[in-house]
Amino acid sequence: MSTLPISELTDRARDIFRLVVEGFISSGQPVGSKALASEGRVNLSPASIRSVLAELEMLGLLAAPHTSAGRMPTESGLRLFVDGMMQVAEPTREERAAIEHSVGQPGPIEQALEATSAILSDISGAAGMVMVPRREPRLAQMNLVALSPERALAILVGEDGQIENRVLNLTQPTAASSLEQASNYITARLSGRTLADAERLMRAEISSGRSALDDASRDLVERGLAVWSADAAARPVLIIRGQANLLDETALGDIERVRSLLDDLENKQSVAGLLENARQADATRIFIGAENRLFALSGSSVIASPYRDRDGKVVGVLGVIGPTRLNYARVVPMVDFTAHSLGKRIG
Repeated sequence: MSTLPISELTDRARDIFRLVVEGFISSGQPVGSKALASEGRVNLSPASIRSVLAELEMLGLLAAPHTSAGRMPTESGLRLFVDGMMQVAEPTREERAAIEHSVGQPGPIEQALEATSAILSDISGAAGMVMVPRREPRLAQMNLVALSPERALAILVGEDGQIENRVLNLTQPTAASSLEQASNYITARLSGRTLADAERLMRAEISSGRSALDDASRDLVERGLAVWSADAAARPVLIIRGQANLLDETALGDIERVRSLLDDLENKQSVAGLLENARQADATRIFIGAENRLFALSGSSVIASPYRDRDGKVVGVLGVIGPTRLNYARVVPMVDFTAHSLGKRIG
């Protein structure tokens, strides 16, 4: 992160620096003195502009690629711009409506998370990311209902009223009385507990022989625990959508960087670890390039915001990842708005 306060730049240097950063974010290409002079936004000769650009380069805020006479912001320069000069642009009415529509669709929460990640990607032009909420709902009851002699339906009811169903394949035909006994046993021990707590209690009772279950009912209990435990373990830690957006025209000239980024995104546990750094933030956080070790090689930026339930508790993090030339002024408030919208959906 740059230690240079924005106040130490002259008005002339500040104006030119801002134009270079905005031009780079817009085009992905270095900005030269002739372009700045021809636009008429700087009342200086190309020679004077080149002098200012050289000063900004010496300060570590701009860099000159080998193949161009123009300048582009360094990661320190981008940090200075984001922290001291950026003027955010609130999402448009259409963007807000699209976000609320995607996030608010009825159905399982996983579908809302998928839709949230996709809409972030579509609107930002980068890849959208959403961490699955860390929630262990307390359970009310579990019922086992016969579907056929070889299959049963396990119905799990949470204290919050949510209902989920799973189909169990039975090893042998099972009597209705065994299904009822297993249902009553599980419900009596999981009521008011999380699945993990109930599972530990039931497994301890079964293994110690303290349960009064017959063999068929014991098998049903263990199968019910297995299907729900496997379901919880298989749920994704992180949902990422829109990786194809990272392969834009400017990326073709730096394909190794993009390949490195895509490889990093494959390791979702590591990406989730990075997003964890934003869980305790009061506002949207911005990680630029080497500021995060995970994406240091790919030179990418992450904009992330925690989202909260109606009680104000942080339950997850969402955001976008893309090249360092992300349109921060536009994407930051977009991510923030999406976090608030998803929080309302989580309840």
